[in-house]
Amino acid sequence: MNTMDVPKDDLEAALEQASMGNKTVIIAMINKAYVEGDSPEKTMLDVFLEAFWVGEDTIPLLNHLLLVAVDQTAFDRCNFRRLHCYKLVTNGVDFSGEGLYMSDIFVKMMWTRVLFLGDVLRHGYSFIFTDTDVMWLRNPFKRLNLDEGMDFQFSSDGFNGDTWSQENHVNTGFYFVRPNNKTIALFDSWYNKKNNSRGMNEQYVLEKMKNEGVFKQLGLKVMFMDILYFSGFCIDSRDFNVVITVHANCCRGVKAKVTDMTVALQDWKKFKSSSDRSMTFHWSNHSACINSWHV
Repeated sequence: MNTMDVPKDDLEAALEQASMGNKTVIIAMINKAYVEGDSPEKTMLDVFLEAFWVGEDTIPLLNHLLLVAVDQTAFDRCNFRRLHCYKLVTNGVDFSGEGLYMSDIFVKMMWTRVLFLGDVLRHGYSFIFTDTDVMWLRNPFKRLNLDEGMDFQFSSDGFNGDTWSQENHVNTGFYFVRPNNKTIALFDSWYNKKNNSRGMNEQYVLEKMKNEGVFKQLGLKVMFMDILYFSGFCIDSRDFNVVITVHANCCRGVKAKVTDMTVALQDWKKFKSSSDRSMTFHWSNHSACINSWHV
């Protein structure tokens, strides 16, 4: 049997449909809590997709977005919107609930994500992984280092000014990775630490691995993203003229995130509609997130 006769698995078919010409995809994971809201309120998925529509040079990227649904409701909603959809089945685990930060369901979902994304790499695809609480306001591929030798590019909650410094903290809510033996080995090693993580989430474990020198041991070429461009609610980007993504980090709960993401999009729309881009624009306070974080 030649390779043309080998049937594609469901994941390969989904990746192929969403792929850019260079086998690169954008991946986000969704569940029922992200696609269902208290009508008439927007859902997390609503706001996530709206950012692509109001961003600059971002609408075409929706053709390369693969939404990975971890329950049937999310999968149905994805298909209703005529997006690229893949249903990830995890036997014996119900991921339909909200999964507050560091709750048991949250931690389990994050480890399921690591296992799945390692499989994407084994299929030979580069990808940007993005949480659905990340608003894409400009095309990130124009700012990322697309050199073939670059293995990982991570966002960071706090950036020390040096893109090569491993003193920067890893944020796994937005990153770009290429498939090769080194990155696959990292994902395998990362996931294998799940049983010894004692309730720690996957980001904490990866940060620990970085600090223990695992990146260097594997020979990984890793960069960190400047928060001027790849920002978040922890530290706002200082410049509307160059900001690329805004991550609703430092925030607990879907409702608080959706509230403050909606406000941030309103700030962005005001900037876009202004005829004077030299004006200084400021982000509104992330009041709902601030309150949620201190509950």
